[in-house]
Amino acid sequence: MRFLPTFAATLLLAAPLAAQQPAALVAAPSTRATTVLSVSPPRERGQPAPAAKTVTIDYGQPHARGRAVPTELATDGTIWRTGANSATTLTSQVDLTIGGAKVPAGAYSLYTIREGGKYVLIINKNTGQWGTEYDQARDHARVPLRMRTTPETTESLQIALVPQAEGPAKGVLTIAWGKLHLSADWSAP
Repeated sequence: MRFLPTFAATLLLAAPLAAQQPAALVAAPSTRATTVLSVSPPRERGQPAPAAKTVTIDYGQPHARGRAVPTELATDGTIWRTGANSATTLTSQVDLTIGGAKVPAGAYSLYTIREGGKYVLIINKNTGQWGTEYDQARDHARVPLRMRTTPETTESLQIALVPQAEGPAKGVLTIAWGKLHLSADWSAP
């Protein structure tokens, strides 16, 4: 009969432990994402291939999860960090032209704004800051973006440097989230 009191005591002690079990894991509202484009310098005959140079965009990748997006671009004049959390950063080992603006090799933050119903990419010289710490005095260039709406919804923000199929290093910079698709041409002269 000694078994029964020991069994009852074990049940009483185990009940509070079961109540302390952690809740189910929940995915974060945003993650980090990086897009990297490699640009190969021309190869000289009889010489080893030179090392590729990179263009990298690092950004906080918000997820819609049923909400309308991007709400930051719903009205004119609101600066959007073009991502989540810390500022979106463009780092290039080569000189670029983005939407007609010359962008020397280096690091920049990217912001987006809607002005007069049109979208503009802001290339800013300030880097390493929280995404909402925008300093207009540090703007390097403002580039008009093409805009279209898509029938399908992009659940998570996607930023890409899409190269053309062949030829010189050029293509399209795309920013897609929700039903909004923004783009500008880029090239590495």
